[in-house]
Amino acid sequence: MSQKLQAVRGMNDVLPSQIAVWQYLESQLINLLNSYAYQEIRFPIVESTQLFKRSIGEVTDIVEKEMYTFDDRNGDSLTLRPEGTAACIRAAIQHGLLPNLQQRLWYMGPMFRHERPQKGRYRQFYQLGVETLGMPGPDIDAELILLTARFWHTLGLSTHLELQLNSLGTPASREVYRKALVAYFEANQADLDEDSQRRLSSNPMRILDSKNPDMKALITQAPSLIDYLDESSKQHFDQLLALLDKAGIVYTVNPRLVRGLDYYTHTVFEWVTSELGAQGTVCAGGRFDGLVEQLGGRATPASGFAMGLERLVLLHQQVHGDYQAESIHAYLITVGDAAQLEGLAFAEKLRNEIPSLRLQTHCGGGSFKSQFKKADKSQATLALIMGDDEIANHQIGVKFLREDKAQQTLAWQALPEFLQHYFRF
Repeated sequence: MSQKLQAVRGMNDVLPSQIAVWQYLESQLINLLNSYAYQEIRFPIVESTQLFKRSIGEVTDIVEKEMYTFDDRNGDSLTLRPEGTAACIRAAIQHGLLPNLQQRLWYMGPMFRHERPQKGRYRQFYQLGVETLGMPGPDIDAELILLTARFWHTLGLSTHLELQLNSLGTPASREVYRKALVAYFEANQADLDEDSQRRLSSNPMRILDSKNPDMKALITQAPSLIDYLDESSKQHFDQLLALLDKAGIVYTVNPRLVRGLDYYTHTVFEWVTSELGAQGTVCAGGRFDGLVEQLGGRATPASGFAMGLERLVLLHQQVHGDYQAESIHAYLITVGDAAQLEGLAFAEKLRNEIPSLRLQTHCGGGSFKSQFKKADKSQATLALIMGDDEIANHQIGVKFLREDKAQQTLAWQALPEFLQHYFRF
């Protein structure tokens, strides 16, 4: 007997019974982004490997350990996108979206990283990403945070998420800080774990993001980046905080907050929750003013965020329980040759007259009893019954599946008005 085929480890199916909450959250996100006048962009799942090495940084965990990279038949090195920002910027440069223009863009889709699969972290995972281009001030940073705050409010999640903020300053001020940080960790090198020892020479700021509890005291006493910000960085951050204060946004300044990608500058932020265990970051972002130029475009200020949809789904379920999909309004039962011939055409006429009607038509034959069982199992509100007698008299039976009401018989032409009144379309 051949081995049963299964999905690749860490790459999960989303089944019809699970999809309703995904569709609900995605539709709410799209509606919100439209209300802020953001525009959708789509780009390939596969990109040149060099794109991510140049943008993310060759000494990051993503590039060193986690990318799905392969050579195609032409010998070109290609990579399944591990994140969306670099690909979005590549598309903007390639198609001339940047010179003298401001862009507010969003995208949604799968990303790929070879990590250890666990709850809320998968090897194929879904993200909503938002990127803004051409706006240098803290006002656009604030808008991104306000947009996400409005989304949590819409979903009833505001009290379950905390906003954490920091400033990474400019590359010049960060280099001064980097030297101070390296000196501190070198003086305490015996207390560094193996991962931090490796990062000390390549990416010392990532040590601050260590999840090792044994490193907590050492990290707490490390120099703070905020103390090394230059005047322009301090001004940018202070103005951002003033805008958030004015809008009534509650936040915590976390001087240890860093992002795992090399391209961030100035503002960084995360929305975190304590309800998902170790995978507590639901949304994260910040500024990346140098990335466009780094990828070959003209210097362009930029800011954005990414939101993990799996974690958003988990948090929504944790807070609100299972999301109930909209039920089927009616299930059309057809019994007899004449009814089966008429059924599909009749259903199409109903859909033409009532576009909001969620109508399932029975297919595959079967007795009245078996069809009725399937109608009941579908969770439909009504069963519409069409047999040869109903065909002969141009009538249809209406059976109430969720109410204790007597079955009715209606003329065909009376059914649309009945359905519109009953379901309040």
